Amino acid sequence: MLYFDIRAIESSAQPVDGALEAADPVWEESDMPPSDSVHVVGRLSAAGPGRFYFAGELSGSTLVSCRRCLVDVSSEVHDSVTAFYAETGLDDADEADVYPLAANARTIDLRAAVREAWVLAAPAFVTCRPDCQGLCPVCGADRNVGSCECRASTTDARWDALRALRDSTS
Repeated sequence: MLYFDIRAIESSAQPVDGALEAADPVWEESDMPPSDSVHVVGRLSAAGPGRFYFAGELSGSTLVSCRRCLVDVSSEVHDSVTAFYAETGLDDADEADVYPLAANARTIDLRAAVREAWVLAAPAFVTCRPDCQGLCPVCGADRNVGSCECRASTTDARWDALRALRDSTS
């Protein structure tokens, strides 16, 4: 559960121990989705009238394709999360890194802050192993499995016109 009653937070800080599910609608199509739920632990507390602060940690894993050979690789993600919430109408509510709350809000939803932290922490590119040889650019064979019979071109034909121009001026 990542929803908290504001009245409870105003009286005392609340411990957070919840999960953001991979199927939650907060995730966007362009996000690197988690393989399973993202586990969140931390503390949500009041930071003045109409202001609240969350500090915690997230952990989970994601299934990503190796950037060289396209094999699926599981990658662990661990990072800290901080979020500041302020009621609209307060001076700091318009800041870019502040999550706005309606003046009559009764709950705080941590899902957007967790999603944002996840997107920033999840790796965009991974390799299956440090010595991954990738795919052959000619035939697409996986070079980790074995070699192919393709002859690698030493030059790119798209530059031939410029090469001819250079050679004619020399």
